[in-house]
Amino acid sequence: MDDRTPGALTRGKLCCHCLAIETREGLVLVDTGFGLRDVADPHSRLSKFFLTLLSPDFREEMTALRQLQRLGFQAGDVRHVVLTHLDFDHAGGLDDFPQAAIHMMQQERDDAVLQRTWLDRQRFRPQQWGTRANWRVYADAAGEPWYGFGAVRQLAGLPPEILLVPLPGHTHGHAGVAVRRDDGHWLLLAGDAYFFHAEMDYEKPWCTPGLRMYQAMMEKDRARRLENQQRLRELRRKHGAEVRIFSGHDPLEYEQLSGRLMGTPVLGRRVPA
Repeated sequence: MDDRTPGALTRGKLCCHCLAIETREGLVLVDTGFGLRDVADPHSRLSKFFLTLLSPDFREEMTALRQLQRLGFQAGDVRHVVLTHLDFDHAGGLDDFPQAAIHMMQQERDDAVLQRTWLDRQRFRPQQWGTRANWRVYADAAGEPWYGFGAVRQLAGLPPEILLVPLPGHTHGHAGVAVRRDDGHWLLLAGDAYFFHAEMDYEKPWCTPGLRMYQAMMEKDRARRLENQQRLRELRRKHGAEVRIFSGHDPLEYEQLSGRLMGTPVLGRRVPA
């Protein structure tokens, strides 16, 4: 799964990579990982299928809320949450931020609510949607170009430095979230558009066998998923000095960006964005 855990039968380790962004409008959280209620009672919130398949490591100190509190913030400081998609491991912490507006693609909301297939019912968990009244959705037909990607959306109430970048495939309404840093460079959290850092190698993209199988199992549109991976590789090749791309689950990318080992909570001090 992760290319660094010894032994094919040894449990691999992935992360749930979230971003906290300080803006003049308050804190913005990109994805939430698992939340306090998931940790307290996972069997009432998540499907037995994914609990068995993934065996998540539920630790209260690693939830987004607890880590933000270590940085001196409170739940009410989070004014907005931007979601790459509504899978249970990205949206589990929504209930921890009841005052936040929640932004996502309209197609993501529509598919998650319909619960069309058995797998949809395992991955999209209404038990995690206690703040559904706060959802704000964006049609995928509107928007502006950004580094070769079309229909990129600015978000209501948020500064223009935070953009929603449609990257369908993993789900029909999946998106990346681009954040322009103070130095003018961009971070692009690509969510689950890819899972393993070597997939972004332009010449010889490669993924671990376990994650290849997982991506194939979870994909909603294989052609668009692979097309968007290629577009991300092209973006990295042409504009890698300006745009730092990373996935929602790769441990190496997480550790390089955060400066700490996966599984280690923040140290209780604010770090520059």
